[in-house]
Amino acid sequence: MKKYNVRVYGLIILDGKILITDEFRGGMRMTKFPGGGNEWGEGLLETLYRECREELFQEPIFTEHFYTSDFFVASNFNTNDQLISIYYKATIPFPEKLTTTEIPFDFPEEKDGAQVFRWVDLSQINPDQFTFPIDKKVVELLGK
Repeated sequence: MKKYNVRVYGLIILDGKILITDEFRGGMRMTKFPGGGNEWGEGLLETLYRECREELFQEPIFTEHFYTSDFFVASNFNTNDQLISIYYKATIPFPEKLTTTEIPFDFPEEKDGAQVFRWVDLSQINPDQFTFPIDKKVVELLGK
């Protein structure tokens, strides 16, 4: 059965840097923006807030819609799913409380669900640093 898979991501920018996440899921290393899947009964902003609580242990205090995907992408994990991704610029109240690294995939242990965060200078960000095509498009849009 073919279906839509709605994803919601936060573009958290602070002092000229943007927060990205390196993850290991389903046997795959990936670099992307913080966020994840919309769940039944949630609005899009509710998804963003939940994902930020789950991943960053804090809720955004300001959000602004940035981009909604406008081209077809099938999910890497289920090719019967068409991805629709929504990106919000967001501010978090306590960025200093985040545990971050400067080394990509600097996991204590590479196991399913492993995740680390990095701040990347917006002037140095490159679409090739990201795993998924919609994130690559967002990086291009950030550079404009």
